[in-house]
Amino acid sequence: MKINGKTKLTGIIGWPVEHSKSPLMHNRAFDALGLNYCYIAMPVQPERLKEAIEGIRALGFTGINVTIPHKQTVMQYLDEIDKEARFIGAVNTIKNEDGCLIGYNTDGKGFMESLREEGIDPSGKNIFVIGVGGAARAVCYYLCQHASKLYLHGRNMQKASVLMNDLKTVSSEVSITETKSSIQYADIIINATPLGMKEDDPMPFEPSMLRPDQVVCDLIYWDTPLIKQAREIGCKAVNGLGMLLWQGVLAFKIWTGITPPVELMREELLKGQNT
Repeated sequence: MKINGKTKLTGIIGWPVEHSKSPLMHNRAFDALGLNYCYIAMPVQPERLKEAIEGIRALGFTGINVTIPHKQTVMQYLDEIDKEARFIGAVNTIKNEDGCLIGYNTDGKGFMESLREEGIDPSGKNIFVIGVGGAARAVCYYLCQHASKLYLHGRNMQKASVLMNDLKTVSSEVSITETKSSIQYADIIINATPLGMKEDDPMPFEPSMLRPDQVVCDLIYWDTPLIKQAREIGCKAVNGLGMLLWQGVLAFKIWTGITPPVELMREELLKGQNT
């Protein structure tokens, strides 16, 4: 990568964000296509978010990704928000069009593409989702259009109720469960919480509740203790690496108008996972 006065800037903001593998896959794609772009990770404290977004505009960034904990808060600082992202209530991708910042959400589509690659079809399935934050909203928006029944569980019941009511405008088969006992009725269980990112995190639920015929997905993009134990039980267990890949592919196209080399991006993520 040769950085010069014509290099276009992209990147990701979050808190924390040092662990992000997005710079690996995006910079590999830029290099492969001969595009004079650079992608960097930028840690932004929640109380500095407004200033950071003003800086993105002022510095002429082509676009950025947004991750935890900014996906919902960032919306108030943007000029326009894509219809789908507005419904989801969270933004993970921003494009700068001549100083106009437009918010998109590629998480949900990325997640669905990752399921397809793994041979997992949510159609007609009972699905249990733990978490009601921005990531959960993105995947549930798509899942509820396919699921036979979608169960929501979150610590914040007010946020859970808001999410349920929003999703009911898309599908009537959405309900809140205050306990995790509905996991026994699920075909697919999804952890959409940050639990598992830290070594001392508790499990999002007790793995002994699982059956070997169930599918377990974690949106965290490495093998968390939940994913490892689910595999030991015999479940088909999928981490969030595929979702990370495909949301990145979609963001890349939004910024550049070009379809990136997907397999090279995947290769870089897998390489980064082992370092």
